Amino acid sequence: MKTILVVDDEQEIRELEKKKLEKCDYKVITASSGEETLEACKTTKPDLIILDIAMPGLDGYAVAIQLKKAKATENIPIIFITAKELDPIALNRKVGQIGVCGFLMKPCKFEDLLAKIKSAIG
Repeated sequence: MKTILVVDDEQEIRELEKKKLEKCDYKVITASSGEETLEACKTTKPDLIILDIAMPGLDGYAVAIQLKKAKATENIPIIFITAKELDPIALNRKVGQIGVCGFLMKPCKFEDLLAKIKSAIG
């Protein structure tokens, strides 16, 4: 069973994604901040991370950069998810620079998220 780390500062979003992903036979762990994400990756090596960009403290960009620089976590696929009104072209460039799998804008259809997950880890 593949493990997915869902990171979002909004509890309802974490819980909803967790429930839906568990129904699809994924093991799901959650984190509510960038700092929690880095700690969770030390104790559990997830197969994939769904990472909110806009969070207080360490934002998703900073977390992804740290994870991609560390030998133990550099190969974990990351999907950004954000509700921020970001320019998709600039965001796509940033995704490429950091080396994450892609991004989705909130609110997104669960089917779209699942398709990205399946293309990243099956």
